[in-house]
Amino acid sequence: MKALVTGGAGFIGSNVVDGLVDAGHDVAVVDNLSTGRRANLPDGIALHEVDVVDGSAIETAFAAERPDVVFHLAAHIDVRRSVEDPGHDARVNVEGTINVLRAAHRSGARRVIFSSTGGAIYGDAEAVPTGEDAPIRPLAPYGASKHAAEGYLALFASLHGLSTIALRYANVYGPRQDPLGEGGVVAIYCGALASGATAIVYGDGEQTRDYVYVGDVVRANLLAAESAATGSFNVGSGVETTVLELAERLRELGDGADFVPRHAPERAGEVRRSCLDATRARSAIGWQPQVELAEGLRRTLAHVAAGMR
Repeated sequence: MKALVTGGAGFIGSNVVDGLVDAGHDVAVVDNLSTGRRANLPDGIALHEVDVVDGSAIETAFAAERPDVVFHLAAHIDVRRSVEDPGHDARVNVEGTINVLRAAHRSGARRVIFSSTGGAIYGDAEAVPTGEDAPIRPLAPYGASKHAAEGYLALFASLHGLSTIALRYANVYGPRQDPLGEGGVVAIYCGALASGATAIVYGDGEQTRDYVYVGDVVRANLLAAESAATGSFNVGSGVETTVLELAERLRELGDGADFVPRHAPERAGEVRRSCLDATRARSAIGWQPQVELAEGLRRTLAHVAAGMR
């Protein structure tokens, strides 16, 4: 299989690239390197340093690679910036997705796997864990833009026969997530623990998230590529963990090190409870999580600590 991964030098994307390479597939990457890193890519991987908002450049890259399957992970993911600048968020997540879908269709790709979001689309859901049939209630433009992009997947499927699937991730964590970034509380807390800094809890810390290990997300992408399933599917653990519980679990992994988070005011546009029901993904593509939170946190902390030595 010839695969093209947009955002392939980033956190999740580079892990997907590794999974594809390990499975023996031919892989190319599109990434503007705004947050991704060339060092995340294996040797010999073709990298097209272009932005998904540049439709002409995207079409050129796709025409050169002629992928069978496209894994579209390039995105704007900063919820707070999406509130401040919803136009930028929409240009990347909606227009960028349209450009990728059009290039995929024109270059003869048979399937597009789109990385979407669970909690940000459902908002403060009435049912937790939340299934795919829950009302769409985003609290920030980020969730709205991802849901709009999913609509274009369905349109390209009906208009052009392009096979598409959207994977709605819970809170993905694991090696290569930036501990100095604006998102990804696990990596940020691991970085604080490894460096002796103070972690920050926004609000009371009782808000919950569903943490899914990046290796499990990679498996979901590879299974989705092999499947003919269409539509939107949750990819999560189905387990709620509060932010304070997360900090305590990491404190225990830090050999009893003093790791007491500092509280700060809660932030606008953030969901109170988020946890996904992934039953549909289990039945449709044969996916379920395998890495429990304790093991995933151990691996992530070890990776972050090694990077700080």
